[in-house]
Amino acid sequence: MAKTNAANYNESLDTIWMLLSMMLVFFMHAGFSMLEAGTVRFKNTQNILTKNLFVVCAGFLCWYVFGYALAFGAVEDPNKFSGGFGFFMNEFWADKSKFRFWLFQGAFCATGA
Repeated sequence: MAKTNAANYNESLDTIWMLLSMMLVFFMHAGFSMLEAGTVRFKNTQNILTKNLFVVCAGFLCWYVFGYALAFGAVEDPNKFSGGFGFFMNEFWADKSKFRFWLFQGAFCATGA
């Protein structure tokens, strides 16, 4: 019983830490938006903010469709250049910890886009 409680506690702490770290990376977009909005004329501010919103949405959408699978999808032959498993978050329900890892890495993908 004590090991089960400790494992649940550790799982909760891991999840909280990953979500906090993901939010810090994700909020870098607000900084990028403010930087870019400050470098253009007032009339173009709305366009820059819309572009940044589109970049975040497109980054996460691409990460969902094929990014995770190419980066982390395990294959039977480890000599391949990229992964080939996990497109569209296939079979993520078997291990719930994959969701927090997916979101954490997706934040970096969207930030780099």
